[in-house]
Amino acid sequence: MSPSTDMRENREFASELKFVVSRALAEQVRDWARARLSPDPNASDGSIDAYTITSLYFDTKHFDAFHRRGSFGRSKYRIRRYGGSEVAFLERKLKTRGLLSKRRSLVKLDELKRLGEIRPERGWAGFWYHQRLLARRLNPVCRISYRRTARVAMTGYGLSRLTLVDSIRALGAHGLVFDGDKEGIRLTEEQIIIELKYHCEMPVLFKLLVEEFALNPQPISKYRLAAVALGLVTEPISNELANRHLDATLCLTF
Repeated sequence: MSPSTDMRENREFASELKFVVSRALAEQVRDWARARLSPDPNASDGSIDAYTITSLYFDTKHFDAFHRRGSFGRSKYRIRRYGGSEVAFLERKLKTRGLLSKRRSLVKLDELKRLGEIRPERGWAGFWYHQRLLARRLNPVCRISYRRTARVAMTGYGLSRLTLVDSIRALGAHGLVFDGDKEGIRLTEEQIIIELKYHCEMPVLFKLLVEEFALNPQPISKYRLAAVALGLVTEPISNELANRHLDATLCLTF
């Protein structure tokens, strides 16, 4: 579920729950997770379980993916880079019947320029991805970076992962590049996004976590937050989230 723990190009369907919590509560959850779950081996920058992620998101000129029009509402295309790596993952995230699956391919950063060509190159690892970008008329629209703390556990159904997402920033896309990730608009200040990913049944530890901290799942999309914050699209603010006194840019749901 991170570059070092799962390198498969195709991943089977998994469940995902998201929670938006205060920074103070997130610190309690972080301590709880560190006492019970193993660190993600992809940790970097001297951290025991954290690393930076930068993703370049794609959409049509009419923002069909953002507005969930037709089949665009079920799939999300992005390019993801971990830390300062010289490689990136071309990813398609697909949601079907409430479950998530992912297809991705690893390429070098200097190969990303191939996605700007008018014809996909057969034999290249990103051939399938390039084909879909052209067929769906997708172009890079924004870049999102954040710090992720990740803890993992192996269950009878495979690897499960708990992540805490902090310091989310958004920047307009300037081609297929990953520079300037420390700039851009800060999307969250005092809120942290907690994500739980697992296969089949929710692990007992996750059930205990949700119960102990009285966590309430809510749909939230980093891409949707960024698109609105950058002024690419507009969307009404959710009153339910607004009443929770979340950051203004965070009061936007799926």
